[in-house]
Amino acid sequence: MPQAGPVRALARQEEEIIAMANILVNIEKGIEIGAEDALKWLIGANKALHAAPEVVAGLATLISAIEKPLAEVAITAQNPLNIALDIQTVKDLKTVWPSVKQFLGSLGVKF
Repeated sequence: MPQAGPVRALARQEEEIIAMANILVNIEKGIEIGAEDALKWLIGANKALHAAPEVVAGLATLISAIEKPLAEVAITAQNPLNIALDIQTVKDLKTVWPSVKQFLGSLGVKF
């Protein structure tokens, strides 16, 4: 049994190589997943950059209308959708709402 030492050393060396290979594979998978996430984000950002002006205006109107009720915590707690919109703003929003829904859908928002 004089060769038991070199065989063990060789087996240990192989285990270390396999362990290193597994580490490298895991790193590669992590990079691949990160790249996929970055690509998804960039696709979403690209869609946002190419949104129709009426979609951006509609979203800006809704956000500005929601801002005041959110600031008034007591009123918002009683009626969370207490959004004051004049008739013309409502008509404008109804006109662009299909485009707004389509845009939000492209970003993954489900209706």
